[in-house]
Amino acid sequence: MIIDFHTHVGEREHYFGSFASDLQRSWADVRWEGRTLDEHRAAVQNVDRAVVLAFDAPASGFVVPNDYVAEYVAEQPDKLIGFASVDPNRPDAHDRLDQAILGLGLRGVKLGPIYQHFDPTSPAAIEFFQHIERLDVPVLIHQGTTFVRDAPLRHARPWLLDEVATACPDLRMWIAHLGHPWCDETMVVLRKHPNLYADVSALHTRPVQLYQALNAAVEYRVTDKLLLGSDYPFSTIEETLQAVRDVNAVVAGSGFPPIPDDVIDGIVHGERHLAALGLG
Repeated sequence: MIIDFHTHVGEREHYFGSFASDLQRSWADVRWEGRTLDEHRAAVQNVDRAVVLAFDAPASGFVVPNDYVAEYVAEQPDKLIGFASVDPNRPDAHDRLDQAILGLGLRGVKLGPIYQHFDPTSPAAIEFFQHIERLDVPVLIHQGTTFVRDAPLRHARPWLLDEVATACPDLRMWIAHLGHPWCDETMVVLRKHPNLYADVSALHTRPVQLYQALNAAVEYRVTDKLLLGSDYPFSTIEETLQAVRDVNAVVAGSGFPPIPDDVIDGIVHGERHLAALGLG
């Protein structure tokens, strides 16, 4: 079973401010805004299941509404898994979260402190994470860098989730993009906390970094906590699969240890992770 744990949707009206210009400056070959749902349908046709993300990040210039995602995933409930997003800075954030999960039936939460301008270790944020924990749904959290200028890096380090996971021991979370470029930090917190995972999305263009991260996962013995994800539209599932399967090409003949085949197979075939994350 092939599961894409990280895909985005969004049309032109969902993006504003400097996001588009920042994207053009850094990823000129990627068209993010204005992707149609038909394009997303085509992108996930070769996977068995796909997580589809809303994102409530007005501070950084994009808001993909929860009801937009809920309506879309309802078309293919056996394939698409909708995740809500709520900016924790909103005064009615807890009520919005309840509506998205209990009202719209979305099955998880997408957060990005760097995009939503909040410190994940602040008392208010911890209270918000505890609310998610009580709702018993998982969180996909962008804890890593970005090309967006209006996104404070001080909120982005993976080690900050140590405090979140300690305060919310039953909260199931996974870190996007292996927490790049701080992938070693990601492996440290994965080893420490049983309910913390990470996905490999958006690293197909950085094969050396992907190898180094997976090697760190081998050394820290956390390879069973790595998820497949494309970060569509930044990548496709086909590009991601090829990058994971070809990861040892960058060290061929160098003397560096190859990533074992069973580790690669464990990332590619992730059905066991659905149950672990409460998404089975």
